[in-house]
Amino acid sequence: MARDYKKIVKAITLLGSTGSIGTQTLDIVAQYPDQFRIVGLAAGRNVAMLASQIRQFRPEIAAICAEDKFPELKAALADLDPQPILLAGEAGVAQVARYGDAESVVTGIVGCAGLLPTLAAIEAGKDIALANKETLIAGAPVVLPLVEKHGVKLLPADSEHSAIFQCLQGIPKGGLRRIILTASGGAFRDWPVEKLPEVTVADALKHPNWSMGRKITVDSATLMNKGLEVIEAHYLFGMDYDHIDITIHPQSIIHSLIELQDTSVLAQLGWPDMRLPLLYALSWPERIYTDWEQLDLVKAGTLTFREPNHDKYPCMQLAYAAGRAGGLMPAVLNGANEQAVALFLEEKIRYLEIARCIEYVCDRFQSQNTATPSLEDICAADVWARQEVLTVSQLLAKGDRIISVR
Repeated sequence: MARDYKKIVKAITLLGSTGSIGTQTLDIVAQYPDQFRIVGLAAGRNVAMLASQIRQFRPEIAAICAEDKFPELKAALADLDPQPILLAGEAGVAQVARYGDAESVVTGIVGCAGLLPTLAAIEAGKDIALANKETLIAGAPVVLPLVEKHGVKLLPADSEHSAIFQCLQGIPKGGLRRIILTASGGAFRDWPVEKLPEVTVADALKHPNWSMGRKITVDSATLMNKGLEVIEAHYLFGMDYDHIDITIHPQSIIHSLIELQDTSVLAQLGWPDMRLPLLYALSWPERIYTDWEQLDLVKAGTLTFREPNHDKYPCMQLAYAAGRAGGLMPAVLNGANEQAVALFLEEKIRYLEIARCIEYVCDRFQSQNTATPSLEDICAADVWARQEVLTVSQLLAKGDRIISVR
């Protein structure tokens, strides 16, 4: 079949270029140079990979967040001609986000660190290909008014929300009745609950379907990733929490579904491959021909579904509760989860203590919540939640059984 698609050259800036989202985005740009070009790149601290990306894609501007790595980056690119603008630190990443004629900014920075540069891009009038879910989970009270003020598009670039977005194309206003997010079930999908106290970091990082970063892979094991996606879906699509459901779909072929007012259900299907939602976020409303492997339903075989086990996945219910509480509570949930997962990956807390830490911190914050937080409030709540997790982890290390998950 001929490649019959509209010829465009969209200018893109990529935040988090050395991570999983970033490298897959650059794979797309390399495959479709007549469609996309890179204006700016920003990364965390991987100098060697960032320098290699700069040499290949020749951005006008680039930044490394780790300021101590800046001399190494400059030295690695000393012979490059012409030289891009090179920056460092969080301010440098924000400057990349707002720079130049980039039409779309892909937010691939992991965690709450992606919020400030995303805000910088929005204020500069850039459309956002949203791969950083924390932008809305923690920052929605600030982000959404800015999106409206500056008239930019917020296009989901993760698998589940892209699936919902694709299914909604052409649906009339008011036609949506329910959102159904699918979850692989993560590394412990087939483990009995009784074995979870034995979980190691290596166990948690063995995702059955997807290749992702360490933090998101642990989030998939706890199902916190799906709980966070519930909150994000609430903000992206305006659906209340009573009408956003989660179902375990082990094959990860159906990426999410929507139910319409007449009970019709629409689904988006495809192989587990993050390039598709990334490509759609970058090319929307166009559809670009690819030579990627087509979905073969016979090869995919049986598609199965099951209800999540709440005893196995307590983080899911914690996320629903935080979303319903609103205000700063989703930011507290997110900050607590990031810190708890980091401690687990460092083997400083056990797997089941991730949920215990998060629950304790959210419970302690209830009396401090506010319905209309500012950016300063959100940042302060994030810092507070992380510090509280560190405090709780020290108590747990002493054998203090101070909390139990609901």
